[in-house]
Amino acid sequence: MKCNLRYILLILFFPCLVISCGQPARSPEVASEEFVVKDFNPIANWKQGERLYLDYTDAISQGFVIPGTKQVDGGFFNLEFKLKNTGTAPRNFSYKIYYQNESYKFPEQDGIDSTKQHQNAWENFYGSWEDSGTGFAETGIIEADQEFHLVKNRFRIVGNPRNEQRYFDQGKNDRWKRNPRVGNYSFLLVVSASSNIQEKIIPEALQNIGLNSEQGFVNPYFYFLYGPGKLLKNTIVQKYSDMLNVVAMPDPGGGIYINPNAYSKEEAAKSKTADCGQDSSFYKTTPFEQFVHFIDPSTKMNNIPVIADVLNDNYTRMDYNWNKRFYRKEELVAITASVARPCESAISDPVKHQITLRNPKSEFGKWRKQNAGVITRHGMTFGKYTLKCKLSELLNKNNMWNGLTNAIWLITQSQADWNFRRDCNNNGYMANYYGGNQDQRVKNVGYSEIDFEILKTVPYCPSWLLPPAYNNGIDDQNNVQNWNVPFPEEILADDDKIMVSCTNWDMACWQPAEFQAGCDPVRYENKTYWAHRWDKDYRALTEKTPELDDELFASPFYYFQIDWQPDKIIWRIGPSKDKMRVVGYMDDKVTSIPNNQMLLIVTQEFHNTKWWIGSAYSQDNVPFPKVDYIGEIYELTIE
Repeated sequence: MKCNLRYILLILFFPCLVISCGQPARSPEVASEEFVVKDFNPIANWKQGERLYLDYTDAISQGFVIPGTKQVDGGFFNLEFKLKNTGTAPRNFSYKIYYQNESYKFPEQDGIDSTKQHQNAWENFYGSWEDSGTGFAETGIIEADQEFHLVKNRFRIVGNPRNEQRYFDQGKNDRWKRNPRVGNYSFLLVVSASSNIQEKIIPEALQNIGLNSEQGFVNPYFYFLYGPGKLLKNTIVQKYSDMLNVVAMPDPGGGIYINPNAYSKEEAAKSKTADCGQDSSFYKTTPFEQFVHFIDPSTKMNNIPVIADVLNDNYTRMDYNWNKRFYRKEELVAITASVARPCESAISDPVKHQITLRNPKSEFGKWRKQNAGVITRHGMTFGKYTLKCKLSELLNKNNMWNGLTNAIWLITQSQADWNFRRDCNNNGYMANYYGGNQDQRVKNVGYSEIDFEILKTVPYCPSWLLPPAYNNGIDDQNNVQNWNVPFPEEILADDDKIMVSCTNWDMACWQPAEFQAGCDPVRYENKTYWAHRWDKDYRALTEKTPELDDELFASPFYYFQIDWQPDKIIWRIGPSKDKMRVVGYMDDKVTSIPNNQMLLIVTQEFHNTKWWIGSAYSQDNVPFPKVDYIGEIYELTIE
């Protein structure tokens, strides 16, 4: 009886808990001088609170469309609101729907002068009708009968919503070049007297969001909520009380595409499988492609001619030191890291919905240290990229490194003009990824990269020597202490750890207020992260955190997250999605945050350790693999 009484009381005092469950939000009545609006619902055919997962069907050619035809009949949201004409005569009214991504945006108002639009608010992902040239729609004649009349329309969220010419190619609107963002979307309804439209009291740049004003694009949320539009007569502005949450989950079991720019048609045909290939069906449907590393010929290694199962054999530091010292120069194997044949190093499993990465074993006379990786095919700007995976272990029980770098990284989708970053107004960016300090500086570039690189190396900050000082010993085979020299104490302190390196390639833009070279502390959530840049022309800023190899790569799986926001980047790792910890943080005070479209890459690769000055182990002196090194990708969520 007590339970029943409690249930009755809940119904009496909290009816909203029962009524609102799954029901659409209803806007209150809002009155202007001559009309009243209520019950605004921009997504009337979508269940309130339900997440929308991006539909990858045809997204390669047309970009993501929200909603897809598999999610909503017809592939459009149904917009509804009710309007009452409180005037004395029948008349038309004008209205327009706007949407904006709220998760990854700049504030609409300037931080100093709130009457002005924030200088970057025009970058926010906002839109209206698909044809940006379509201005305000008309309700049709509404009788002055003091009754509410239902107004209906439809719209959808598409890429390049302002229809900017920079994303066109030969007259075609390549909407995929500015894909919709993931996260929460808000909706704004503006209803006005038609005279405000005809007499351009509402500016043309708000009627057609693709038009520039003297100050550039005008964000409609700023104009109508905080700017001049807030005071317009005979105008009602309503913001929908709920939001639409959009998530991307590319399926690792959806197959692997082989890019014809990397492999010939004949080569791809020889290796084609049911889940990996180059033909049109793979081009249209697969969310991942095999990643092909650029191999710099200048990074050639002179490798010891040794094949070993470093992870499972009892390979020790003494073995490493012996092999490092006592092979003659003419015995060494001159190689670079190699790339895999099509469909060899990345296998998609449609049953388990996972991807397996494989660095294949080597053989005597067929020496190879072969990289493996995949790259997503649909570019995005901003998002919280969370990867669930089990990548190869890097250290054995003797804390000897197997030579692999496990990397999870975002890279520019294109360096063409359409994908240029925001202008750098303090001496520009370094023009090229490859290039020394004499490289020219330019106002904008298309290159961007955000990295997790996890390997056996050393931190440079805050108190390490650059690089650490090693005792190299002497080549005296008769006295083990002369050649089997221990590492310095600061190296041995992290002997069982690998370094989680978090890097943003800002192309050395000096615009951030606290841009620095050298070692500098960055504070976030009461913790200090030490950021390192070699000099003011060095193109990247890196933070390093030592972590147990066994925790990250010996467990059944682990999570890695790059949280890329308009003004900051946060790197997190953890054993579960709800138990992640920060291992790197940078914001726009210390580095230039990219705002162009990027792809995600997951690799297991044999880095040349010349890139990692001061590393305890040299790639040249790490054995060739005796067995395949395996990594598995289980899930990628972008939200």
